[in-house]
Amino acid sequence: MDTPSPQIEMNTSRQFVSWLAEQNLSFAFTTYQAGKIFFIGLQPTGQLSVFERTLDRCMGLYATNNSLYISTLYQIWRWENTLQLGETYQDYDALYVPQMSYVTGDLDVHDITYTQSEGIIFVNTLFSCLSTVSPSHSFIPWWQPPFISRLGAEDKCHLNGLALRDGKPRYVTAVSESDIVSGWREKRQTGGCVIDIQSNQIIARGLSMPHSPRWHQEKLWLLNSGTGEFGYIDLDTGKFNAIAFCPGYLRGLAFKGDFALVGLSKSRENKTFSGLLLDEKLKQAETEARCGIFVIDLKRGDIVHFLSVDGVVKELYDVVIFEGIQRPMAIGFLTDEIRRVITIGEPTHPEIS
Repeated sequence: MDTPSPQIEMNTSRQFVSWLAEQNLSFAFTTYQAGKIFFIGLQPTGQLSVFERTLDRCMGLYATNNSLYISTLYQIWRWENTLQLGETYQDYDALYVPQMSYVTGDLDVHDITYTQSEGIIFVNTLFSCLSTVSPSHSFIPWWQPPFISRLGAEDKCHLNGLALRDGKPRYVTAVSESDIVSGWREKRQTGGCVIDIQSNQIIARGLSMPHSPRWHQEKLWLLNSGTGEFGYIDLDTGKFNAIAFCPGYLRGLAFKGDFALVGLSKSRENKTFSGLLLDEKLKQAETEARCGIFVIDLKRGDIVHFLSVDGVVKELYDVVIFEGIQRPMAIGFLTDEIRRVITIGEPTHPEIS
């Protein structure tokens, strides 16, 4: 492992490393509680590779082509993989370099996405809306739930998740339909909902702190975090169909074929995570909440592999998959390395060669 921090311990199930090799993928996950992003892949020896960078309150992740978008405490970053296919840098086959950031202020940004037509769209949780970035402002409002009467820095419904469908923003999750400051905190058990932003209709209710909606294989999947369940929404009935229970508070969801990567967090010692049905389910199962990444077989609902995280990291937020990349890394800000990694784009003037 390449983990420089002795306070973080990672262990895997027996076949986890083999599964990464078979699927030809790597992934990254964020923990805003510890302020880190971890890149997980394989070393040339076939052992697990873990590379970390420190980013203050990093949360939402989105990867497309060679770009990686990351939301942090008061910025949204775009990082670029500067390596071409077949190139390596210190035995890594992907090198993500920070290239651009937008200063948004502390908006409690959760999920983020990127589309060709709209650019960056992110969940502006503090202002209970979806927003786009701006070169001259903190944000530009793009959409708000039908039950939000006015935008204000009040985190009314705890809007958190955003799913694309056919390349366009389509579904969002919220912890409640509240229109008062922090009203969602009173509705954590069953107040959660899913909204179709195209029709502006609420298509599912009765959820418990839902997160991470994702469209995959013609289904709308999400994490019913307050119950520890992973499943999908029946778009005809609005019913949530759970296919797996995971021992933890769930956030972060990514797919590769018939497999889902799900992030688990341990319970907090405060009211946000406590008093949920998850507590009762963990007690019935005679287990405690765990932190890590579970791999779930979509066909059977089985948890087939896992990566456990222990030590100072207790909560995860998002996870993203890099297909065709075995060992990713990222340039940080605290060493001279960022000064020496220089890339040159294609010239636009015909007289330059």
